[in-house]
Amino acid sequence: PGAARPGTIALHCLRNGYPPPNSAGFQRFRRMTPGVGVAALKSPRLNPKLTAMAETGPAGAAPGPGQRLDTVEHWVFDLDNTLYSADCRLFHQIDRRMGEFIGARFDLGYEDARRLQKSYFRRYGTTLRGLMTNHGVDPAAYLEFVHDIDLSVIDPCPALDQALDRLSGVKVIFTNASRDHALQVIERLGIARHFEGIFDIHDADYLPKPEPETYDLFLSRHRVTPERSVLFEDTAANLKPAADRGMTTVLVTPGEDGVSNDQAADHVHHVTDDLAGWLEAAAGEEANRA
Repeated sequence: PGAARPGTIALHCLRNGYPPPNSAGFQRFRRMTPGVGVAALKSPRLNPKLTAMAETGPAGAAPGPGQRLDTVEHWVFDLDNTLYSADCRLFHQIDRRMGEFIGARFDLGYEDARRLQKSYFRRYGTTLRGLMTNHGVDPAAYLEFVHDIDLSVIDPCPALDQALDRLSGVKVIFTNASRDHALQVIERLGIARHFEGIFDIHDADYLPKPEPETYDLFLSRHRVTPERSVLFEDTAANLKPAADRGMTTVLVTPGEDGVSNDQAADHVHHVTDDLAGWLEAAAGEEANRA
């Protein structure tokens, strides 16, 4: 009863694993199957390819070797420090909560806990993976604790909302964080309506990026053709498995404090410190070539 808040329906759909009713994927499904209701989308997860296959031309201003923007079918986004700027220091809160969790669990001072945290991050890709592997930590309890943070440091981003709106194709989040955290962040940014799926650390069976198996699982589950997709990440190491599989890669800076990013690496095709601006330029190129 009553009017739903903007984005509420989109968030409900994402939480249950199917495309929001205002998304291109849902509308295409409804055109193909008249009379079928929303519930039919729940199983299997539907992420149809929305853009007709176009002849691949040479790379120019297009994002990636041999890929034109009018051939991109999936726009894939990391979450933390990518969809919002690292300058707001939201992830700094998460990072501190990780240290606090470890300190409480093992009765360590903060500095010792932080050293253990960072050693697990470097060795396993995420602190959580190290804690699960070495100590049998419950991932649900850990994720709930570290994501109990103040999201008010993120401002809504109308420019990003408008840029995403101009892009054709499917938008998906691919994150080492939890689905609940991703939903809260994109709602805060005001961009939830654009995303047709979230692949989180639970979907990855807690095997984080940059583990190659996780990329294969993501590509298969969301029916992504690597050569017709773009991945946006704030961590250069997480772009390598994507590039190895044929995805175009974009490194979003400045990234997390303390993480070394080689912007000149062969697997980093593009670098930007302005995600909304980059997407606006991409949408303009896509429109010009259409």
